[in-house]
Amino acid sequence: MLPPMPPVSAAFGQPAFGGMQQPNGLPFPQPGEQNKATMASLAPPMQNGQPAQLLNQSVSSTAYGQQATVMNAPGLHPPASSATAQNGVQSPQMSTVTAFPGAPPMFTGLQATEPGKMQPQVPSSATFPPMDFPSAANPGSVNASVAPSNNTFLPGLASLGVSSSAVRSSATMPSGTISGTYPPPTSTLARNPAASHPTVPSMPPNMLSGSVQPNSASFMPGGQPQPATANVLQAGQPVVSSNTSMAHPIPPSSMAPNSQLMVPTSLLGAVPPSAPGVISPSQVMPSSVTQFGPTAPGSATMQGAAPVAPYMMPGNQQPTNVMPGQPPLMSLPSGPMPPNAAGFPPTSGIGMMAQGGANAGKLLPPNMMGCPPVSGVEHMVGTVGSGQTMAMHGIGGVQNAPPRAPGGVAPMAGPPNMMGAPTSAIQQQKPRLDPNLMPSAVQVIDEDRSTRSGPFPTGYPTAEFPPLTTTEYIAQDQGNCNPKFMRTTLYAAPASSDVLKNSQLPFTVAVAPFAPLHPSEMRPPIVDLLELGPIRCHRCKAYMCPYMEFQDGGRRFKCPFCLASTAVEEAYFAHLDHNGRRTDIQQRVEQYLGSYEFVATKPYCKNGIRPKEPAFIFMLDVSYTAVHCGLVSVFCKNIRQMLDKLPRDTGEPKSSLRVGFATYDHTIHFYNLKSAMGQPQMLVVGDITDVFVPLVDGFLVTVDEAETAIQSLLTEIETMFAETRITETMLGPVIEAGLDALKCADRAGKLFIFHTNLPIVEAPGKLKNRDDRKLLGTDKERGVLQPAIDYYGKLGEECVKSGCAVDLFLFPNAFVDVASLSPVCTISGGSLYKYHYFEVQKDGERFLADLAHDISREIAFDVMMRVRTSTGLRPTGFFGSFFMDNSTDMEFGAMDSDKAVHVEIRHDDRLPEGNAYIQSASLFTSCSGQRRLRIHNMALPVSSDYNQLYRVADSHCLVSFLFKQAESMVREKSPKEVRDSVTSRCAQMLATYREKCSEQAPLGQLILPECLKLLPLYGSCIIRNDAISGGSDVTVDDRAWMMQLVASLRIEDTMLLLYPNVFPISDLTLDQPTDEIAFPASVRASYDNLSAEKAYVIYNGLMMFIWIGLGVAQQWVQDVFNANSVTHLNTENHTVPERDNAHSRAVRRVLERINMGRARRMKLFVIRQQDALEAWMKRFLVEDRSSNMPSYVDYLCNIHREIRSLLT
Repeated sequence: MLPPMPPVSAAFGQPAFGGMQQPNGLPFPQPGEQNKATMASLAPPMQNGQPAQLLNQSVSSTAYGQQATVMNAPGLHPPASSATAQNGVQSPQMSTVTAFPGAPPMFTGLQATEPGKMQPQVPSSATFPPMDFPSAANPGSVNASVAPSNNTFLPGLASLGVSSSAVRSSATMPSGTISGTYPPPTSTLARNPAASHPTVPSMPPNMLSGSVQPNSASFMPGGQPQPATANVLQAGQPVVSSNTSMAHPIPPSSMAPNSQLMVPTSLLGAVPPSAPGVISPSQVMPSSVTQFGPTAPGSATMQGAAPVAPYMMPGNQQPTNVMPGQPPLMSLPSGPMPPNAAGFPPTSGIGMMAQGGANAGKLLPPNMMGCPPVSGVEHMVGTVGSGQTMAMHGIGGVQNAPPRAPGGVAPMAGPPNMMGAPTSAIQQQKPRLDPNLMPSAVQVIDEDRSTRSGPFPTGYPTAEFPPLTTTEYIAQDQGNCNPKFMRTTLYAAPASSDVLKNSQLPFTVAVAPFAPLHPSEMRPPIVDLLELGPIRCHRCKAYMCPYMEFQDGGRRFKCPFCLASTAVEEAYFAHLDHNGRRTDIQQRVEQYLGSYEFVATKPYCKNGIRPKEPAFIFMLDVSYTAVHCGLVSVFCKNIRQMLDKLPRDTGEPKSSLRVGFATYDHTIHFYNLKSAMGQPQMLVVGDITDVFVPLVDGFLVTVDEAETAIQSLLTEIETMFAETRITETMLGPVIEAGLDALKCADRAGKLFIFHTNLPIVEAPGKLKNRDDRKLLGTDKERGVLQPAIDYYGKLGEECVKSGCAVDLFLFPNAFVDVASLSPVCTISGGSLYKYHYFEVQKDGERFLADLAHDISREIAFDVMMRVRTSTGLRPTGFFGSFFMDNSTDMEFGAMDSDKAVHVEIRHDDRLPEGNAYIQSASLFTSCSGQRRLRIHNMALPVSSDYNQLYRVADSHCLVSFLFKQAESMVREKSPKEVRDSVTSRCAQMLATYREKCSEQAPLGQLILPECLKLLPLYGSCIIRNDAISGGSDVTVDDRAWMMQLVASLRIEDTMLLLYPNVFPISDLTLDQPTDEIAFPASVRASYDNLSAEKAYVIYNGLMMFIWIGLGVAQQWVQDVFNANSVTHLNTENHTVPERDNAHSRAVRRVLERINMGRARRMKLFVIRQQDALEAWMKRFLVEDRSSNMPSYVDYLCNIHREIRSLLT
């Protein structure tokens, strides 16, 4: 029980921030000093002249800079608490308050009821007497309230959250204040064991419990309340991070002129992550989420909500008071945003604002500067007056502030003509919302990078929630696999199908078994048990993993997947120690790592025969088009150098792969590279209806043994076909011939086919021109997006069965029917590249970069993958580039490091308490011909708590799955049905969260979980992507190519394709070529964020633009492009010339780093502001409205309408 509260002090302290001073010039109190400031509290309700019984008071806190939790502080009425009746009166049920030592509490706007007295705004379910403000004429205590729907912070730092976990007691507390010292006395502290925070690793350990006093709000002389602070940044003010609730000052040099005020999640009703001894996880969800709008005033019982940050969305909710430093609340309209709508009229003066209603004609106190911005948290939009909408212009000056912006008294809820009621002229205006106030992908990505880059322990016994795929981290395998290999949409397994169905969250795993790793990360070690072979469960055939439990002294092990017990082979036996672990566990990586490889034995090989080394076969089109576009020449001049970088197994000095060469037009030419004459021999196959391979020995060779013959052959090919006049080509027989060559050699491998025209020769696989781009975007588009014939699909199946993949490089000048050709690549596990209107000068470098990467990247051949799950779960849906001959196994002719698959998981039965397990096993042939198994393991906690499911949702994995699922529906449904399906799925997920986790909020609020607050943005990006909604403005071939590409993309490539990266480059310099360069901060993908005085790079993994504003410095244009001015820039030449100056070096280094390690070299376009190509480039600025797609803000409104419809 806390002691009685002393009178309010006149001194008000704030946290220490590096020697900063308070607005009154006094230094902030340091840790350990007596905190003389007090926190005004709510005068308790009276019953028969006596104070009503209030709540149990218990205070817990943490060390300075960590989250402090004040539970059930007497008289404090925080947001989203509840008022319940006791003994016939209303008594506020206290809730959790998250604060920092020295931070001021939060107050609502106050309305004068009589001289010297102010009436706090409170919910209609509780009434409180007027409170007296201390002054020279009226000394005494302050009785103030915090309205349950209000959230803000004052200069300094204050962070308030909510939890309805109060416990009543019979104590009676008078009004007053709480005071104390910081840090608390040692005798009152209880230190918990040091450990990383379970949800936010950046949170400091050693949470402390004790009594700590936040500061009181300061009041101006004469008994007047402190004026509201402005939504304007001030150098040196502290910044609050919503993820960690840590404070740090912004140095003056880092202040951006257009920085915007952000309301922290923790100030908008967020509950801090739980810590032992502070709050029970069952009481408070240990994460923050994002919510639109305040809690509903006027409710008799408003239970503490799950942690949310309010954003007010369409609806006629009455506004609540807005506190100093808080952006105004407003509402999104129910319809689309009107473009370029007029904003509110300017205020009546700097720091002054005229108000309508009761305060019409009166001037309010001037704004106070210094309210700090907050990183990582989005903003609020709410209702003004009677359902009126307005834009939030809290940045850049008071003149643009709406009537409810800081600097003016917040309007009170009530009928018109009361204080803050909008005038009729204002009511008629409906300006659009500021898109910059919506949740930002750039901000989320930057925050994750700043807090989660570096080492990442994968966790044990269950997998840790991983960083975003856009964050560079170094995974440390602790028994769960590296997230680069396998991620899941939910890092908690739903306990039952009902929980999963009700949540509407997809439960899938994304598996990229051969994903590239950071140089500091450990590759999966190889385990060779000789003839014993991989250790497996005798029932479900799961492979040995860290979750196997050894029993009976080590003689048996229990499988976590099927719970069966299996006897341990004598050669694998080891005794157990006193902890039940094997004594040889340090020598058994399969028992303590999440990823590893087993060397397979003969039973894992086809026909019981160990495989030979795989082979690459290069098959080059030598028709007239291929020769005259420069393809034949550029290939022959460069392929020899690339062969030196063929992939090889770890520890091998040279690659063991074989290579072979063939050319074709209307016949096929094979080349013998082992000729006794020392020169290659050409053998021509003219029978293209029944293709055969004229030679076996001599066709596939190692590079070293036939180096001279290969170089001679490449020279002869360029000369031999230089004068060809053959224009017609074929493709089907070429693939058949390459496949037959691998079969005859009894090798797995890959075919690299370089093709130019539509195959119209009378031969298997002949196609007709069916180009009709007018059908795209209509219900009839399926006719041109589906294969015209099933020949190439069946050919792909034959390739898979022989361990052969097909990579197709297309160089068309006209329609080539990608939709019909692509199945041979998709089914076999290959790739498809397309270079429309190929020109060596413009596209040669890009083609060579793609080919070099394709040849050199890590690859596995003749792959079979299976995903196993715990009893009660089973894989049901499969998305990617592969072939399935049954319901469990995915087969690939080859699988490389740039490909991934998604596997959807569903329930067969309710899961038992504990953990659920997932294991991916890929059987493959290595580059040296060794048969191996690569195993990846993951364990997830089982949960039926919806809060937990939404808290551990991996947004990138989830969005990637939605994208691939939408792509799979394109060939079966109309474009509108696909778009509606994506929108509906997004709305259902958010509606379920609203229903299950924050049901007390009114429908006018759009509530977004923290982990999924960007779901509407990414949903908008999915439906506007060319793979899903490409209309007549793209070609049929481009649309089909995009669809084929999306199916096998890894998550990081998918996210970049959906949301391009944009950042300025005109200020970058590189004095020396050896210097390092740092990328500038990215901006949102919207044209409004491009400054005409700068140049930007915009890229999405396939396309790259250098956009040059008309006002960019002339010297920069001269240095980079050798042009006298922007207007003299030759935008037809989409290249950056090599020039020896700081600006040129910087731009070229940036472009080089962007393309480094990517699966595909991006096509570069140099675009000047207001050029004709600018309209096409704007399609990649995905937050803006396009020709037939809504803007991000409009789509957010659509999502909210859908949610409201689902909930009503």
